Amino acid sequence: MIAWAKHFALVLGALALALFLVAPAFAQGVAPAAPIAAPAPAATPGMGDAVDRALGDLGGGDAPLSLSLQVLIIMGLLSVLPGILLMMTSFTRIIIVLSVLRQALGLQQTPPNQVLVGLSLFLSFFIMAPTISEMNTTAIKPYAEGRIGATQMIEQAGKPLHAFMLKQTRVKDITMFANIAKAPPIANPGDTPFSILLPAFVTSELKTAFQIGFLIFLPFIVIDLIVATVLMSLGMMMMSPTIIALPFKLLLFVLVDGWALTMGSLASSFAS
Repeated sequence: MIAWAKHFALVLGALALALFLVAPAFAQGVAPAAPIAAPAPAATPGMGDAVDRALGDLGGGDAPLSLSLQVLIIMGLLSVLPGILLMMTSFTRIIIVLSVLRQALGLQQTPPNQVLVGLSLFLSFFIMAPTISEMNTTAIKPYAEGRIGATQMIEQAGKPLHAFMLKQTRVKDITMFANIAKAPPIANPGDTPFSILLPAFVTSELKTAFQIGFLIFLPFIVIDLIVATVLMSLGMMMMSPTIIALPFKLLLFVLVDGWALTMGSLASSFAS
């Protein structure tokens, strides 16, 4: 289990490094829509050699790094894992929706931030399980067994992650960032480079999260309006409607099994 976690951390770290230094390897072999600048093709082989040397390629590296250096590299790669978790998985949408839900209930610190982050983290693991399983089958296991090198591992691990992000990203967001980057026309959605897909994916996730949050807010706003109207009709204008509405919100949320509905709806939103 420790060895599997070690290789998985290496995969995630190498992916993060590759996303910003090279074009996506899975786009190789597809005819580009426009001519590519001369230095671009030379970047990929150099990157592959560097990754092979840095990770001590199990599939044929000349001089694998010592255990202490490998541990040092792994500890350095762990620092980029939070960014990968936030930007390339379902975590962003989930944590925003849960935060909006807490605000709609009128609760400032209940559930606490640690609980919301924990719920978001484990629900993200549940949603990303098929993608992680495919990455393990096609990239991590072959690399651990020495059947492929680090460059091939990055290529294979990037494919399921790219497919997941592309499925959740709106076309107009990809078009917007492609126009900003002055990228050549993208003939096939699968050829979208990570440099364009990543900001487009985050933008789409933010929009979707706020749409879900708006729908969650509506029933609680109705309760606030009803309570405020009743208090004004009774002449109790000095009484805070928030204090009176809070128990009714909690009662409604419990009666409809709100947590199960929210978590189930979030998980289902990634299946569409």
